[in-house]
Amino acid sequence: MTRGAQAYGEASYWDQRYKQDSGPFDWYQQFSGLSSLLQKYVPKDSHVLMVGCGNAVLSEDMVKDGYQQITNIDISSVVIEAMQKKYKDTSQLKYITMDVRDMSPFADHEFDFVIDKGMLDSLMCGSSAYLSAAKMLEEVRRVLKPGGGYMLITYGDPRSRMPHLKTHDSNSWTVSLHVLPKPGSKRALETCTWEVAKPIPLTDEGSTMGFLFDDPDLHYVYVCQKAQESGKPASKGGKHGKNK
Repeated sequence: MTRGAQAYGEASYWDQRYKQDSGPFDWYQQFSGLSSLLQKYVPKDSHVLMVGCGNAVLSEDMVKDGYQQITNIDISSVVIEAMQKKYKDTSQLKYITMDVRDMSPFADHEFDFVIDKGMLDSLMCGSSAYLSAAKMLEEVRRVLKPGGGYMLITYGDPRSRMPHLKTHDSNSWTVSLHVLPKPGSKRALETCTWEVAKPIPLTDEGSTMGFLFDDPDLHYVYVCQKAQESGKPASKGGKHGKNK
């Protein structure tokens, strides 16, 4: 593993990167590509946690679309300070310097929905990848309300990501898979032959519904719904995005 890759979980790496390149950038997908899935799963009145927010404009676009409460965290104090200044007059957005592997400032069950656009992938490219991923996912489950959801947008196909998303407690959460064309790719320029908002079956095979899992023109979106507490109604961040 290279020195650069090992630094992906370190604040110093990202501080230096954001000092050199302060322009806004959305990893993988922009709001336009995710809008149908956000509409399906994330009600507008959800308290959303955006992990590894960087200087992306996804949260801003979600506010423009009617979302009212988005907390954004990143390990880089450089980018958080810049975003706090940029959005100081946008009450719907909050920016906090925090390591996703230790979100102890947040209470248990604080958020309706967690959105991860490249955060887990970043940790998977760094040192102690499996431990870092496990710590992050444990914290994500902790801060989610029962019935809440975690949306992971990643280049990792089910063979590489499902082992991390599966838990020892099979009732911890359920996982739905969606597939999106990578922006600018040949697939994105063609007419989409599948319904993006419709989950596709998760199998142990190398392909499903015509998708080759090593296709570089695809992004994978895993929507993990946390189990309900016994005897309690669904929370507003639930599987079908319906309010209570």
